[in-house]
Amino acid sequence: MGKFTKKYMFNITKKSIALPDGRVIEIETGKLARQADGAVVLKMGDTMLLATVVSVPDAKDGVDFMPLSVDYQEKFGAVGRIPGSFGRRESKLSDYEVLISRLVDRALRPLFYSDYHSETQINIHLISADADTQPDALAAFAASCAIAVSDIPIEDYISEVRVGRVAGKWIINPTFSQMQNSDIDLMVGASYSNILMVEGELHEVSEEDMIEAIRQAHEVIKTHCTLQKELAEAVGKTEKRTYNHENQDETLEKRIKEEVYPLLYAHASLASDNKHIRSEGFKKIKTEFVEKLKAEATEKSEDFKIDAFKMDNYVFERYFGKTKKKACRDFTLKSKKRLDGRAYNEIRQITCEVGYLPSTHGSAIFTRGETQSLTTVTLGTKLDEQLIDGAMIEGYNRFMLHYNFPSFSTGEARPNRAPGRREIGHGNLAFRALKNMIPPHGEEYPYVTRIVSDILESNGSSSMATVCAGTLALMDAGVNIKAPVAGIAMGLISDSETGEYAVLSDILGDEDHLGDMDFKVTGTTKGITACQMDIKVDGLSFEVLKQALQQAKEGRLHILKKITDAIAQPNSDYKPQVPRAEIIKIPQEMIGAVIGPGGKVVQDIQKTTGATVNIEERDGAGYVSVFAVNKESMQMATKRIRGIVAVPEINKVYEGKVKGIHAFGAFVEFMPGKDGLLPISEVKWERVEDLSKILEVGEEITVKLIGIEPNGKFKLSRKVLLPRN
Repeated sequence: MGKFTKKYMFNITKKSIALPDGRVIEIETGKLARQADGAVVLKMGDTMLLATVVSVPDAKDGVDFMPLSVDYQEKFGAVGRIPGSFGRRESKLSDYEVLISRLVDRALRPLFYSDYHSETQINIHLISADADTQPDALAAFAASCAIAVSDIPIEDYISEVRVGRVAGKWIINPTFSQMQNSDIDLMVGASYSNILMVEGELHEVSEEDMIEAIRQAHEVIKTHCTLQKELAEAVGKTEKRTYNHENQDETLEKRIKEEVYPLLYAHASLASDNKHIRSEGFKKIKTEFVEKLKAEATEKSEDFKIDAFKMDNYVFERYFGKTKKKACRDFTLKSKKRLDGRAYNEIRQITCEVGYLPSTHGSAIFTRGETQSLTTVTLGTKLDEQLIDGAMIEGYNRFMLHYNFPSFSTGEARPNRAPGRREIGHGNLAFRALKNMIPPHGEEYPYVTRIVSDILESNGSSSMATVCAGTLALMDAGVNIKAPVAGIAMGLISDSETGEYAVLSDILGDEDHLGDMDFKVTGTTKGITACQMDIKVDGLSFEVLKQALQQAKEGRLHILKKITDAIAQPNSDYKPQVPRAEIIKIPQEMIGAVIGPGGKVVQDIQKTTGATVNIEERDGAGYVSVFAVNKESMQMATKRIRGIVAVPEINKVYEGKVKGIHAFGAFVEFMPGKDGLLPISEVKWERVEDLSKILEVGEEITVKLIGIEPNGKFKLSRKVLLPRN
């Protein structure tokens, strides 16, 4: 068989690069997934990612956008585990995997050429895992390398790294264990020349420290981008495929610029604070111009392309949208005003209300301009913890935040579906903004916390409204948060020719679409707690970023003042409907006694008292958490538990119940789960011939513990408590 085997079956190319701390990242191509347009294996330690990219040769008719999909998935076999799902296999992406997919997508998408419309799919699979290496920080690097070894055209290569800081020292791509002590968890995506994406959480960190973290990341990313160029040269993929995915009509484009631009600029100049008025005005301009073109077409020869002016024609829509965007941007830069008439740093009107929903554990309405969030807080027991069953991350979530975006919030009618990637991403940003403000789980705060934000109106930055409403609802619920948190979305409009730019505070939905940056920042009065930034323009300087952060801080402090005006501090007590909690620490060896055989004892406590009882072991002891809505249930449950774990004391008097009567004496349960023998001689001072004539089963009697036998049996007496004749 050997003579039929080619010696060099694979054309393998390898490159490697070191992180600042000496850890090495290796890139290999030519061995796996060779039928994809591009495929690489990225390896660091024992962690390996397989990244592939496939882009179909031609674009579908009528497509005027980049149909890019990015999927990051962790294979359970990579860590020697079998999935815990019903089917025992990887199925749909988890929320965690969706979030990593979004990070890669947001950094890569802006670098595909605007007229490249081929359906493109990027898959990143974790195929081997090191227990202390965080693979998510390597995913975008692997994906960009896969593009580098393909013929798919892209403006530049990118990479992403995580930045941490431990004891004042910056760490690139810190390990899981290092992150336990880091006050910064920032993911930065960039090309060699430009920052493209930033997202993460911070422990009330200053704006200056955040900028420095981005600088540290970019220096490393530059080396990653240089390596990718070398990799493309090594595999001979410097020449990319040619394409032509957009029809052009220079005559139509010129007419729209000359005739429609002035009308669009004039309408933008009205600076209406009602988005529907703005939208209807722009729509009217488009409709009237199309009708004008159709009328002209009727008067001209039959060869005139009437179809070119249909409202649904994507060529027309592209030119009209481009012209509208320019008109709105020009108005903002020239007039020093915004589409709704505000100044660059002006925040829309804010109203805050707490306690709106009487039956919830906490609720709030936060309204800012035409964006509104109705948010609730629910405090649950350990039984409400969320199970995390990921390949790399296992455990339980005690804090959850869910974000919902129904279609009516924008005046649209769409079928309701499960949360999409956008909802998951927005919810995660708000989650990271608030998570470190929640009290640590323990005796003082034993609750599982769930926040749900329902967006009822939307015109810009509903995720930041969720942060503000979440803060209000937590304080209304009586949760002793570390500090109130507010969020603000910043925008940027710039002109590369003139060098003019405008940093916009509290952006509208329209400003998000026409702007060059979407920068969301959350924080307390002390510092930043989370951020998310997407940059759509080349050459954003750190000076502009610094101005945006400073302006964001001013806006954040303004919003925090509105929040604390509505509720200055958390309510002093929980609402009546919140289950009260008490934690009882017990000896480790008593855990079994509280649980009982097959859980019989704890189940009986819950059934008879109405309380919820949870038991966990940690630090060499047992912790029994008791949750009950009313005081009576709590007292009954805690009394039984304390009785079970209490240590019997000789010469102590107990209230007991007769469990059985025999010729030699009676067995009495004098403590929960503890029976003692009451000898017939210890019932009365007088001689007793027939004990059944004096006591009966179920009768409650007072006894005294007078002895404990070497075998652990208890001896009781009743007569010592009676007067002696």
